[in-house]
Amino acid sequence: MMTTALLQTDLGSLPLAARGKVRDIYALNEKQLLFIASDRISAFDHILGSGIPDKGRILTQLSLFWFEFLKDTVKNHLVTSDTRQFPSQLQPYVTQLEGRSMLVKRAEMFPVECVVRGYLSGSGWKDYQQTGAVCGIKLPTGLRESDRLPEPIFTPAAKNNVGHDENISFAQMVNTVGQRPAEDLRALTFAIYERAGKHAASKGLILADTKFEFGLIDGEITLADEVLTPDSSRYWPAETYNPGGAQPSFDKQYVRDYLESIHWNKQAPAPALPDEVVTRTREKYLEAFHLITGRTSLT
Repeated sequence: MMTTALLQTDLGSLPLAARGKVRDIYALNEKQLLFIASDRISAFDHILGSGIPDKGRILTQLSLFWFEFLKDTVKNHLVTSDTRQFPSQLQPYVTQLEGRSMLVKRAEMFPVECVVRGYLSGSGWKDYQQTGAVCGIKLPTGLRESDRLPEPIFTPAAKNNVGHDENISFAQMVNTVGQRPAEDLRALTFAIYERAGKHAASKGLILADTKFEFGLIDGEITLADEVLTPDSSRYWPAETYNPGGAQPSFDKQYVRDYLESIHWNKQAPAPALPDEVVTRTREKYLEAFHLITGRTSLT
């Protein structure tokens, strides 16, 4: 039986530090934050009128899997996801928190998203068609949509908190965060992508591209936020991979297709979704979870 979607959290007097398209972040104290992944879903920069039941749990459990998998490659900000170990002030809200929340260390976040692309897709494909390059990185001529790139490329984006993040060059990133941090972040991004890509391949998946967020904790670069989920990454089934067009993916494809079919003007208010689209989208998120983690249950 499908659970009811959690669209918004309410933790009483606990201060809400930020509310994003999916996550609610609460300030616990000077050193710790509480991350909660809701079941909200967005498309075309708008939060839709319907949620996807269990989506927040799926995203959280996937991030937890990858934090553990990558712990020898990069430190992360997780303190615990066990609600029994949460502070007493959170215990009255456990039903909202179970399976979808993480107690994390506060980090001094870098104002860039670290994007790595191994395949030519999405905005990268559009850029390539117009310029023969992706974010200023020149690529061979004659590449098709969804082709594997000769080698992965690093295409950072500036977090502007208004609409889409803005693609920037590596030189611009250096100007923003400094030469050494930029080089370290790029190297870490490639290292994580390589490890994660090999794991995904062993599960029959292609990790086409992904993005990471990093911060400093005690002066050390630390992986934060969500990691390698279908919301932050493009996964394709390897067995049906066929370059020369768009590939089926494990994200919001059904949602975007539906919204295009009803000719929504992409202005507020965003429409609600039919039950069939909600169900099929939930199934794709669950399928990604099962394939990546090897687990059959979210609990």
